[in-house]
Amino acid sequence: MNTLRARSKMANFRKVPISSLPLPPSSHIVTHNLTPDPVTLSPAEFFSDVLPNKPSLQRRARLLSKESHFSYVNPMPLEFPYEITPPDPPAVIEDKAGYIEQWLSEREARHSSPISSQIQPSLNKYTSKLRDRKRELIGLSETCLRDCLPHLDVGDAFKVLGNPALAPLIEKEVISTSSPEAEAARQELVDVLSGHTVLMAPESSFGPSFAPWSARYSGHQFGSWAGQLGDGRAISIHVTPHPEDAETTYEIQLKGAGRTPFSRTADGLAVLRSSIREYLCSEAMHALSIPTTRSLSLISLPDLPVTRERTETACIATRVAETFIRIGNFEALSPPSNSFFLGGGQQDADYEALRQLGEWTARRVLKLEGIDWEAGDAWGKELLFDVARRNARMVAAWQAYGFMHGVMNTDNISILGLTIDYGPYAFMDVFNSYHICNHSDGEGRYAYKYQPNMIIYACRALLDALSPLIGAEVAQGNKAVQPGWASLATPETLVSWRTTGKQLPRVEMEQILEETCVTEYGNLMRKRLRLRRQEKTDQREIVQPLLDMMEAQQLDFHGTFRRLAFFHTGMMKEDDSERILEAFIKGILSGTPDPDRMDHGKVTEEWIGWLDKYSARIETERHGEEWAGEADFDSARQDAAKSVNPRFVLRQWVLEELIKKVEADHDSGKRIIAKVMQMACTPFEPWGAEGDDIPSDDLPAEIREERRLCGLGDKRFLGFQCSCSS
Repeated sequence: MNTLRARSKMANFRKVPISSLPLPPSSHIVTHNLTPDPVTLSPAEFFSDVLPNKPSLQRRARLLSKESHFSYVNPMPLEFPYEITPPDPPAVIEDKAGYIEQWLSEREARHSSPISSQIQPSLNKYTSKLRDRKRELIGLSETCLRDCLPHLDVGDAFKVLGNPALAPLIEKEVISTSSPEAEAARQELVDVLSGHTVLMAPESSFGPSFAPWSARYSGHQFGSWAGQLGDGRAISIHVTPHPEDAETTYEIQLKGAGRTPFSRTADGLAVLRSSIREYLCSEAMHALSIPTTRSLSLISLPDLPVTRERTETACIATRVAETFIRIGNFEALSPPSNSFFLGGGQQDADYEALRQLGEWTARRVLKLEGIDWEAGDAWGKELLFDVARRNARMVAAWQAYGFMHGVMNTDNISILGLTIDYGPYAFMDVFNSYHICNHSDGEGRYAYKYQPNMIIYACRALLDALSPLIGAEVAQGNKAVQPGWASLATPETLVSWRTTGKQLPRVEMEQILEETCVTEYGNLMRKRLRLRRQEKTDQREIVQPLLDMMEAQQLDFHGTFRRLAFFHTGMMKEDDSERILEAFIKGILSGTPDPDRMDHGKVTEEWIGWLDKYSARIETERHGEEWAGEADFDSARQDAAKSVNPRFVLRQWVLEELIKKVEADHDSGKRIIAKVMQMACTPFEPWGAEGDDIPSDDLPAEIREERRLCGLGDKRFLGFQCSCSS
């Protein structure tokens, strides 16, 4: 199975505990190359002054100074508003502000923790003396470990989680005793990824200094300028190079680990429900080859209540990416002029900070894309075009696989073109091109059909932010701007640069977006239909008529594609073709929730007409070079189709049922999470004995549950809309 292959690959690397994961050189650490919040100026000052004396600076909502890219912040998951208890024994508090700072400081992770491994740590461990809530590992992603952190020692974590299973265990599983070293590695992992233990190197003689941080960004939300937003509940706690490629570094980030300066009125926490959704979907998207941030773990904090529409419990998800920089990071430093908004405030532009962020990002991102860029070369347009290209490919994959993000605000659009910030997302069930997955999106701004348009909107926002810099590059002969480039520019010059920078690249940027998206979408839809040759007429004659039928007949999007994987042109030619075709079409039509509403004779004729065209198109490739070398054309096509059309899809009803089970019982729930993750990471496998005619009632309990989870589910959840509340 895939799980065994993943563990085998990970076994090839020398494993180290999370505190011993190496840091990359300073040139690869974002906080060493950008400007910190002046009140948390360095890891040393943050540790020696802010944490013991002024810890509220991390927790108070405030506007950072305009040159700041980030603020150092410690994870501290606590119920908010904080319940600050009076002195015991009772005493008059003369300095109330000082008492609050002391109360917070006592709960900060700033006390050195003993080393639990023989391996030299790259970062020191710190814990709090007065904060020790229950923390329970309920999910750990083998695929994220395999791909991003194969050298991370998780100890006996998988043993503690138990074997993945959907059906209740008949007998209680006996867990064998682990070595003290394995238990220690797992406990260190849980402590760090729950925010209980913090990794820092305030002052380091053997490597870079380091402290956790949250990033500053702004953005447009539902089309309106919102001002400063930032990582309101996300804290990056580590960055480490991949052991096979030192140039590729991964940032490890906790989501839901407590308040930051960007939390505004919120508590900085995340609930179990939303954490499960993000944890599973990140890896499901990766399995579908859709660019995404990755998910590493789920740590439940069952004793920490969180108030949303109802009282829920807290959970921290750990996510991993090469960078979490978004379009909103650029907007924060070069905000749109004359924008009225109802947000919490916005700093003036800081063009030097814009240059710093852009240069750092361009150096890292363009190298990833294999674009040659030398110091001194203009990079503004290249960065803009690369971001456009990446996000066009991403949204094309969303459309091809029926994924709806739900909140495509500019602060949720990644510079790397990664799907990021999983909130009220959904995968399409019954096909509806206008479906809205977010019930807060009353106007349908982020409906499935409009997602490519929203990527254009976001890239225009990036163009607007970069425009003065691009204009300045043009003005000096397409050379990179230098430090202090805008300090002496007059207002008239800045306006001129901004105008030039907006106008010159816009047409090319939008052409890149449109052409890349159309090409990528066409390639993916051909792949789903097992067509290898590009034909200009495919979209008009094959793909769009198929989607139109699915929408008119209210058919299951993914179920239809999976069933088409088993179609072959012989069905149109055999002596018994009428009966065979009708049986095949009947199987497709079973993917509607309302079969009685359908005129079966009419829709069967529609399908025969479409299959006839599809069959003719397939036959044009039978003897072509596209399938040369395949011994059996029909079998090769079927295998290719099954490898790109998922049998299992992370549907809304599956998520809702799973969440309820985990909320009710973590012990059985974490096994179900593991099994659903396994299915999501290998979605093309024939789960539930696909293709076997054995009735479900005659299948073993586990396989019967697999088959059920591959179905369309309860009609009540079709088109189910989620809340942004998380």
